[in-house]
Amino acid sequence: MQQIVNFIIRNKTFLLFLLLFSVSLLFTIQSHSYHKSKFVNSANFLSGGVYSASNNISDYFDLKEQNKILQEENNRLKSILFNNEGEVDSVYVDSSTFNGRYKFTSAQVIKNSYTQNNNLLTINKGAKDSIKQDLGVITSKGILGIIEDTNNNYATVLSVLNTTSRISAQLKKTNHFGSLTWNGLSEKYVQLTEIPEIAPVTKGDTIITSGRSDIFPKGIPIGIVKDFKLDSAENYYEIEVSLFNDMTNIEYVHIIENEDAGIIKTLIDKANE
Repeated sequence: MQQIVNFIIRNKTFLLFLLLFSVSLLFTIQSHSYHKSKFVNSANFLSGGVYSASNNISDYFDLKEQNKILQEENNRLKSILFNNEGEVDSVYVDSSTFNGRYKFTSAQVIKNSYTQNNNLLTINKGAKDSIKQDLGVITSKGILGIIEDTNNNYATVLSVLNTTSRISAQLKKTNHFGSLTWNGLSEKYVQLTEIPEIAPVTKGDTIITSGRSDIFPKGIPIGIVKDFKLDSAENYYEIEVSLFNDMTNIEYVHIIENEDAGIIKTLIDKANE
């Protein structure tokens, strides 16, 4: 306390000057609108800069939470898209009044292989998140694979870049469908076989899921036709498909569950008896 008193005594002239200067500045600002507006604008500029910097820092540390929110919103929108039995391009769909059969769950890839013949991915969702075998897995760009196995916290995905993978796919512009497989040669391309000779195939055509299984809805993007040739012996096309997904750079995925799959399987098994 004594040091503070000594400081005031030593600098009393300067402190008195600061006090009188502040009082005069205050009177000047209050009595002149021009000076007052300039002061307010300067104060707003400084406080705005501080708030902006603060918000930028907060936004940076909030990116993980915001990404989670975006993933959940993507799931909701995808659910609306694939569950909508009306016009897909409608301006607004009231999802609260629609009883959809497809449920979407987001996950993150923690391991990815694409250089082997039997490539698998590992995701950070498992049985406790209601993830089970034979659920479809996609990204925002297109198809990725099918859930092969799960434990409580994780699941493995049979990649489309797996020589044992077989998925029903079709030409987007027609209903001609076949089997999507992989020959193990390149991570950029998969092969679509069993497309009949009468199908109008051209380079650049889009390939999508056919919806002829209880795993994937119809219309999920896969890729475009890079090249094709006709197997004259079988009268079927062999189509080289350039994938939309960069299979070497996968991070976030969506898992699709067809909630009617059990009913469909029971019906098929009963018919086959």
